[in-house]
Amino acid sequence: MEDGVGGRGDGAARPERGRLRVYLGAAPGVGKTMAMLDEGHRRLERGTDVVVGYVETHQRPRTVEAVEGLEVVPRRTMTYRGMAHEEMDLDAVLARSPAVVLVDELAHTNVPGSRFEKRWQDIEAIRAAGIEVVTTVNIQHLESLNDATEAITGVRQRETVPDEVVRSADQIELVDMSPQALRRRMAHGNVYAPEKVDAALAKYFREGNLTALRELALLWLADRVEEGMERYRSQHRIDSTWPARERLVVPVTGGPESATLMRRAARIASRGSGTEWRALYVARNDGLSATSPDRLAALRAKAEDLGGTLHTAVGDDPAEAILAFARAENATQLIVGASRRGRVSTLLRPGVGERVIAGAGDIDIHIVTHDHARARTTWRPPEALSRRRRLAGFVLGVLGPLLVSALLAWTDEVHGLPTEAMVLMVVVVATALVGGLFPAVVSAVGSGVLLNVLFTPPLYTLTIDEPENAVAILIFVLVGIAVATVVDTAARRTAQAVRARAEADALTALSHSLLTASDDLDGLLASSCELFGARGAAVLRRGDDGAEEVVAGHGDVPTTPEGAAMVAAIDERTTLVLAGADLPATDRGLFNAYAAYARVMDDRRRATSAEVERLRLAETDRTRTALLAAVSHDLRSPLAAVKVAVSTLRTPELRLSDQDRTDLLETIEDSTDHLAALVSNLLDMSRLATGTLRVALAEVSLASVVRGAVGVLDGGGRVLVEVADDVAVLADAGLLDRVVANICDNALKYTPPEAGIRIDAAVGPERVTLRIADSGPGVGGEDHERIFAPFQRLGDVPGRDGVGLGLAVARGFTEAMGGTISTEETPGGGLTFVLEMQAPVPVPCEEQP
Repeated sequence: MEDGVGGRGDGAARPERGRLRVYLGAAPGVGKTMAMLDEGHRRLERGTDVVVGYVETHQRPRTVEAVEGLEVVPRRTMTYRGMAHEEMDLDAVLARSPAVVLVDELAHTNVPGSRFEKRWQDIEAIRAAGIEVVTTVNIQHLESLNDATEAITGVRQRETVPDEVVRSADQIELVDMSPQALRRRMAHGNVYAPEKVDAALAKYFREGNLTALRELALLWLADRVEEGMERYRSQHRIDSTWPARERLVVPVTGGPESATLMRRAARIASRGSGTEWRALYVARNDGLSATSPDRLAALRAKAEDLGGTLHTAVGDDPAEAILAFARAENATQLIVGASRRGRVSTLLRPGVGERVIAGAGDIDIHIVTHDHARARTTWRPPEALSRRRRLAGFVLGVLGPLLVSALLAWTDEVHGLPTEAMVLMVVVVATALVGGLFPAVVSAVGSGVLLNVLFTPPLYTLTIDEPENAVAILIFVLVGIAVATVVDTAARRTAQAVRARAEADALTALSHSLLTASDDLDGLLASSCELFGARGAAVLRRGDDGAEEVVAGHGDVPTTPEGAAMVAAIDERTTLVLAGADLPATDRGLFNAYAAYARVMDDRRRATSAEVERLRLAETDRTRTALLAAVSHDLRSPLAAVKVAVSTLRTPELRLSDQDRTDLLETIEDSTDHLAALVSNLLDMSRLATGTLRVALAEVSLASVVRGAVGVLDGGGRVLVEVADDVAVLADAGLLDRVVANICDNALKYTPPEAGIRIDAAVGPERVTLRIADSGPGVGGEDHERIFAPFQRLGDVPGRDGVGLGLAVARGFTEAMGGTISTEETPGGGLTFVLEMQAPVPVPCEEQP
């Protein structure tokens, strides 16, 4: 959209959606805000109606000076938790309705109570009104790069913006600055206050951090530029290669030469900065002849080790698939291995490499030689059928033509040579279906001889008078062989397809099991028996003494690898064995896949056990650390107060008044009570952690328990109990007393002195709900669960008021009694604890006889 002269005053129609321009930086201080303000001044000088919606100057003199001369929409002041915060006034900006609005810090989180949670949502609302927005953002605030920037800087960014918001911008401009220049700006005090400069330079703004962030920003923006170029090429249907960036494609077959080709691609790519390379494997549409999954996995790992990626494409013509992939990836170079075919085969039919070269056009081609180029190959017959079928085929190929010819000779007056030739052709086709190619060739040759001897003049001799008949018999033999070849190939392909379908179904089941994290070893063994037709299957593990142990079994379980028909290694000591199944070589790969899945299941179990143990040790270590911190601080403080008070009372030189003695004794009593509460909570948490808590459930009066728990608190009449005397629950009276006391004690700490807390109960058919509501500051939505974690203290609570175990103990005791505890917002402000306990089961009265 061009900037219009005269701004909005020209009466031009407002566009449906405003444009978005983003100034992207690698780190704070590179000059994004200044670039945005300079753009505002340029637009203003051209007559565009520009206002400042929000700019964070950070009290930098040059930034403050740059804002001058631009109309600034007044900010909105909001109060949150007793503090005043300034935010962009979205309603004022929309009411002002300028042509362009400048909004700083795209990823900013608004103060609770604003119309939207995030500033980028404010900007979307402004754009929806047809107003153009110019904004700023740092690379570390992009959601997809959050983990990467944390790994670089060690700082987790809490404020992020979805990548799609920035990607949808009509214009993204990188504000770049070298790390050395940015550090100089920092040292001169142009970014942070002088007291913060040293810490910033030593931590976040280290030269290595800034270099990595700068590279991340450049690469991210380069990808967006490439996306725009590809979109332009697609819209304008441009198929030719644009060599904006060198990109290599190396087709691989999975053969032994694949590693050589990928290493050559990696070497070529390393010579130029920014050069990428991709390996391509082309699979046939029918999926019948394909590289094994293990080999493909090895190729993928090799490509990644060399700095590339492996991709797959499907197509019947590998050359066309390779060229289509190369053009789709805008490749500039193709690396093709030298042909392994002989010269005669190449002359008769061009290979994939030759056809790729012919159709490459403006893509450069590298022909790479390797040890397997033009290797001498030996002819191998097609996969043989069973011996019984081949024997039946030869019997049919010999006897079939003889019997059919005798029948045709006996009825020669009712048919002619064409009919006799077609009937014999049917025999040849039937022979191909039964016994394969070689019996069919024998049948075709024999049928041709019989057709000559019995039905072509002169009869009963090999002589043929008419040349036309000789040509017809020759054609018959050739057609018979050709038809037999086609029929035999189709039959074999059908058998391969059926076997491939079975393998695909089995692999699909295995993949589904992997995705659903299924560890059903017995189900895996049952599936292998069903698929391979085995009597039994087992997983055997060899012990240190060499004896085999059956880990799992199904059916007729083999106990040793020597007594099994098929064996596949799972690991060094574990094997998968089948009994009563002799698999052909083509099925060995699928059987190995089952063994590989068994290994994955075993690894998963080991990893799960290790993770559980790691988490247990981590929790133990965290608890130990917290306990040590509690002992070193929270327990030491009351002990120190007691010691000081006792020492003062025992000092004979000091003349204490009665009031002083009373105060000191009160200090001793308060500190002792506080110390007892801390030790009690620590012991209770220890009982919960070790599982030694004993619960004796009985019907107890809820009102008496609540009043007893509240009575020992120093509430000063601040606790209002509204629980009926007839309300009973199924609980342990001692544990329930501790639960209510801990929650009320916590609520009183956070409730202002002039306010109090309220306790009421509601009786349901199966549960009794107890609510303890305070009028304190409350907690954020993300903290509703965190407050129940051990050693958590939120807000401004004095350090001596506990180690953060009270609520954790309360939840543990409540759940041990079969209840639940949760929190919700108190209407009007504050936090309400909701306890749900079991209601007593009414005892039915026995009917009188």
